Amino acid sequence: MNKDWLEKDFYKVLGVDKGAPADEIKKKYRKLARELHPDKNPDNPKAEERFKEVSEAYDVLSDDKKRAEYDEARTLFASGGGGYGRSGGYGGPGGFGGGSTYDFGDVFGADEGGLGDILGNIFSRGRGGAGGGRRAQAPRRGQDVESEITLGFNDALEGVTVPLRLASDAACDSCKGTGARAGTVPRVCPTCQGSGQTTRNAGGFAFAEPCTACAGRGLIVDDPCTSCRGSGRGVSTRTVQSRIPAGVKDGARIRLKGKGAPGERGGPNGDLYVVVHVTPHPVFGRKGDNLTVTVPVTFAEAALGSQVAVPVPGGGTVTLKIPAGTANGRTFRVRGKGVTRKDGTKGDLLASIDVQVPSGLNDEAREALERFAETTKDADPRQALLEAAQGS
Repeated sequence: MNKDWLEKDFYKVLGVDKGAPADEIKKKYRKLARELHPDKNPDNPKAEERFKEVSEAYDVLSDDKKRAEYDEARTLFASGGGGYGRSGGYGGPGGFGGGSTYDFGDVFGADEGGLGDILGNIFSRGRGGAGGGRRAQAPRRGQDVESEITLGFNDALEGVTVPLRLASDAACDSCKGTGARAGTVPRVCPTCQGSGQTTRNAGGFAFAEPCTACAGRGLIVDDPCTSCRGSGRGVSTRTVQSRIPAGVKDGARIRLKGKGAPGERGGPNGDLYVVVHVTPHPVFGRKGDNLTVTVPVTFAEAALGSQVAVPVPGGGTVTLKIPAGTANGRTFRVRGKGVTRKDGTKGDLLASIDVQVPSGLNDEAREALERFAETTKDADPRQALLEAAQGS
């Protein structure tokens, strides 16, 4: 909602009494909307502006929650029903339109359930939920922490629990977070009176912002702690056990909720983000949820067909049946031997055939191959290639 809620009398805009029931408000709005609709009043800027005002008023008064907030805020600041008077009013010498301002920071800092909640709800909608400044002593969420870890290929596939040593921001051990040297205490900031906030005039409104004299702490340290130099902050180191899920990829960033730095004044812990690096495997590769492996076979195994042993992750083998005439580079799928997915199912192992050409032949093998070549000399594998090249 816009901050000009308090300046507008939405009941007057619609022409109804403050206690008007919802059906009367709806009926009045429909009547005015029909009369003022831009389609019925072309090239009439006054009617268009009035239509917008009526629509805005109905938007607030037709919603029970918005209407209650509006009524309560207007009641609080109103003086004399229609106008706004001296104390926090608009348009008077002591009002928002006059020579002084009203500090909304005090209003927003009220106790829970009081005026701060009322106006916080109204104004925060127009400011992205800023509210008017956080109170100095409000609970504070702990910082997020990021760490890196390097896993072996098999550990990444199966999942593993690892210890992580973390360093995060914490209260100084020497001064227990006060920032003052042992035996001394900080004093209340005279500028903000310990609230940690000051107000800034911005066009008739006073907004709260962190006090520059004490950097928002509300306290000033005259004799600073030698360990933290008055900041009250130190470094805390601790070890946490972190579970890395099965199937994690190289470069993955895993969020472990609540494993970050501790919160302050009862605030929640931050989160831990772990960046995972996976060392390559000498045999297996990875392609999405599938694993890959290259299987060398002899010319005879590829030509005649055979059954060969193929390794699988974690140890052991599976038997792969290679049909006769298998070409070099052909890929076979071994189902369920790949990466574990989030739903518990597994990808596949893709085994690619690599036909090995012998680098050395004895006399008997050479004679056998020469006989083979003689008997298959009419089968020229390049004939189609040459014909296609000549035809183009």
